[in-house]
Amino acid sequence: MARTRFPADHGLSSRMLLTMFLLGLLYVVFVAVLVALGISAWLVLLIAGGFLFFQYFFSDRIALYSMRGREVSPQQAPELHQMIDRLCALADMPKPRVAIAESDLPNAFATGRNQKAAVLCVTTGIMRRLSEPELEAVLSHELSHVAHRDVAVMTIASFLGVLAGLVVRSSIYAGAFGGGGWGRSNDNRDNTGLVILLVVLASAIVYALSFLLTRLLSRYRELSADRAGAILTGRPSLLASALVKVSGDMARIPTRDLRAAEPLNAFFFAPALAPGFSFSSLFATHPSLERRLDQLAKLETQLGRHA
Repeated sequence: MARTRFPADHGLSSRMLLTMFLLGLLYVVFVAVLVALGISAWLVLLIAGGFLFFQYFFSDRIALYSMRGREVSPQQAPELHQMIDRLCALADMPKPRVAIAESDLPNAFATGRNQKAAVLCVTTGIMRRLSEPELEAVLSHELSHVAHRDVAVMTIASFLGVLAGLVVRSSIYAGAFGGGGWGRSNDNRDNTGLVILLVVLASAIVYALSFLLTRLLSRYRELSADRAGAILTGRPSLLASALVKVSGDMARIPTRDLRAAEPLNAFFFAPALAPGFSFSSLFATHPSLERRLDQLAKLETQLGRHA
């Protein structure tokens, strides 16, 4: 983490390290299983590495494009720039690029591999619904993500899941077209179906475990950003008020728009969840609203005692 006045979160740092260690161990085991089954995984590794490289260096552009966000100058959005200027001066960190997305979805997100490449985007929906102090609290939350390099960490952490997913697809594709050379030898084609089945099973297990680990880390980093942002502004109640408003108004957004925005949940201040069962609710990117509000209420009490 670069030096800023955002409070250090040793719990977040330790969880990041533990998650990376476990994912790395899982990666080694996964590659060993592929090799033991006689699978040449280099092409899949190369493709997955290409995806990682592209996502790592272009995450800001991808997210902005997905939300149809556009960068705005201080002349185009003076009040928004002034709020971010104040917070960046308070946090002693470089100012990210500023963008606005024309969307009624009340949300905000920050992305970018480091502080110099970061962009902070807010929707017109959240700007219309929140007061200036509440919006400033949300912006502080998002700047905390930038300061802790959360996007870079989550991008790297997602690599194993991408790799496992590609292996599943390629093995199924190979099975559909007669094996495509999978198996220990060309003379042992009877074992091809079994090998493909084992590869799919191993890949599915690896994908599920890596997915679970990254979601656990994602939920904690949201709690960490809530805490760091609230401490920076000194007003946890404002962030709590913003959370209640955004979460409440999210229910009024058309299901069609929520489903379209769900792939970006990991970036958002509050998740866009369409009604009904989904893996977004089972393996959430964010902690529950109740848990976030409870943490902010306790923090408000602690800060009040030291005032």
